[in-house]
Amino acid sequence: MESANAKADLWEYVGGPTVKPNPVAENAVEKAAWIRNDQKARSEVILCINIRDRIQAAFQENVGGTTYFYPTSAENSVTTNDTLSSVNSSVGSSYQVYPGTPSHVTALKSKTGSSSFFIAEDTRMDILNRNALTLLQPDPGQFPDLPQDVDNYHELCPLEPIPTNSLQKALIGYQASMYKATHIKTGTRHCLRRIHGFRLQNTKCMTYVDMWKKLIHSNIVQLKEVFTTKAFGDNSMVFVYDFHPGSETLLTKHFASDSMNGYVDPFATDPSAPRPYSHHKNSILRHQQNNKLPEALIWNYIIQLTSALRIIHVAGLACRSLDPTKIIITVGNRLRLSCLGVMDVIINDTSTASNPVGLIQHYQQEDLTSLGKLVLALACKSTMAVQRENISTAVEVVTRTYTTDLRNLIMYLLSPQQRRSVTDLMPMIGARFYTQLDSVQTRTDVLENEVSKEMENGRLFRLLVKLGSINERPEFNMDGTWSETGDRYMLKLFRDYVFHQVTEDGRPWLDMAHVVQCLNKLDTGVPEKVCLMSRDEQSILVVSYAELKHCLEQSYDEVLNASAPTDNVT
Repeated sequence: MESANAKADLWEYVGGPTVKPNPVAENAVEKAAWIRNDQKARSEVILCINIRDRIQAAFQENVGGTTYFYPTSAENSVTTNDTLSSVNSSVGSSYQVYPGTPSHVTALKSKTGSSSFFIAEDTRMDILNRNALTLLQPDPGQFPDLPQDVDNYHELCPLEPIPTNSLQKALIGYQASMYKATHIKTGTRHCLRRIHGFRLQNTKCMTYVDMWKKLIHSNIVQLKEVFTTKAFGDNSMVFVYDFHPGSETLLTKHFASDSMNGYVDPFATDPSAPRPYSHHKNSILRHQQNNKLPEALIWNYIIQLTSALRIIHVAGLACRSLDPTKIIITVGNRLRLSCLGVMDVIINDTSTASNPVGLIQHYQQEDLTSLGKLVLALACKSTMAVQRENISTAVEVVTRTYTTDLRNLIMYLLSPQQRRSVTDLMPMIGARFYTQLDSVQTRTDVLENEVSKEMENGRLFRLLVKLGSINERPEFNMDGTWSETGDRYMLKLFRDYVFHQVTEDGRPWLDMAHVVQCLNKLDTGVPEKVCLMSRDEQSILVVSYAELKHCLEQSYDEVLNASAPTDNVT
């Protein structure tokens, strides 16, 4: 009850920054708080006295015996309610500035090329490279036969050499090519996988297409739609996927020196001809020793591949294309399974209608076998390791080079005697899941810090747009001197103060910290004062950032309102 009475006296005592309390009443309230031995009331009294003194000192100034009062905006004023609600709590800053790189991110960032205010150079170059690839246009002279548009897509640009030899066919029995294209209505870029000369005979396979289109996962290139077209001069089937610029296949990244076309020995004149056992073994050992992948990277790939296979198998589907040529890798060692759904449409077994569940389960077991071969090839850094006659040698190499856990996982995937499941691989991966999770979260921390910097830069950019729309405007509403008079003149002087300062010997003075600090103070409208001087040094103005912000908002609103179209009433 005493605390309530103390608060009531306190409210009456505070009144507001514009009302000067009676010194007698002031002492009486303080004395009452001390008599009641109410520690909370004491704290509130002391805090309010300090806040009141700070407010009065911030918005009035005595110069040469004359007191000058400075108006403030409502957003910068301190109210009694805000003061009381912040008792025993921290006071927030009114400055909306980038506080700097957090300490937990400083150790993660590279020491070279890091920027205090802008995005990191390596991240910036990667984004610029992907943007350039996204906007890439085809050469009409090199590809004269490309159609102008295909269904709802236009601006086709080949992403790989278009096969010209009719005898050159992929493993699916048809020629295939890939293009980047832009959707006509949305402007979004997509990847088009074209199957040459294919005529759809059975529409039952489209059920699987609908299932693939609903599948969304971070390690899967999502299928958008499938359609047939004659725009290329034949009957073609086109699969539309998400486009990931700057990606490369797993084969190109890790097996470029070993194989050029899937799991085929490039050194053999006749790929089907048998090679001596010693030749294969020496080749596998040579590749493995010279280009050994870190085991942590292999487990990273395993976690991502099994994550994708798990969601695919749970959805009642099978990948059926777990091949180094169909797995793309992007920045940060992110893997994605591509070309999903093609096998379900192209290789449509007629017996699917009789026992579709049994066939899917069979294909899922083949996925796990393909995963085992892929991991074995990565561990040996050679696609020759997956050939039947070389598997035992490749497993020996893995046993001598890597841990027993990796060998056991490969042996489990390659053993056809038992029924396997993706979930059975989780105990084999074990705590390595946490390593992968930590890596992802670490990268997220770094990228969030980059986003926070660019968020502040975007705010300052909008402020510069307003200033640029006002400064040096040649004419406004038939007034040629609009930008040189009134509030606009102060903004012009402020522009010179921020950007056009010089040293004592007349050299330009450039300081990014000065520019950022001044713009942030202007954006928040702080009560701090700044001295502005005209170029002829005949005019000197002392104004606060709050007044400059008011001038900026008012002047920009005039320009904005004048730019709005007016309806002519006849």
